[in-house]
Amino acid sequence: MTDQTITVSDLRDAPHFFEPVADRIWRAWWEPNGFPLEHIAELLQESLSADAEQLCLVAHAGDRFVGTASVIASDLEERPDLTPWVAAVWIDPPFRGAGIGGDIVLKAAHAALDKGAEAVHLCALTGKRSFYERLGWRLDERDVGEDRLDVFSMRRAEK
Repeated sequence: MTDQTITVSDLRDAPHFFEPVADRIWRAWWEPNGFPLEHIAELLQESLSADAEQLCLVAHAGDRFVGTASVIASDLEERPDLTPWVAAVWIDPPFRGAGIGGDIVLKAAHAALDKGAEAVHLCALTGKRSFYERLGWRLDERDVGEDRLDVFSMRRAEK
């Protein structure tokens, strides 16, 4: 971990981080399933328009990429009725354990709630349950889908 100040920016305001964001998201979740990087770049490109429903936040120390989190319409095919979702949360390993992940997740959730969502959702592996609960997320479901994910929500009143 570094002593540098960590800033969280909307990717629209820091587009020079587009490639590192796309790369980390792709390597973490899509490359192992055979999806090309170009597919993720196309999806991420949608968050750059001024009127985009989705949002991508990037944490950085100056010009050094630190992490990312997005707000998207849907992140779990088993729950298509739930929207929006905080998704694609990634913190580079040297920066983990310093509160950056919690900070960027909460900023993404609050951005969705501030735009008028009554609730925002998040899914995660069971091993991350206590992390999200400490941040104020409510566990709504367990063992959802093939990956047996936990489904959480944060409601406007819980901000």
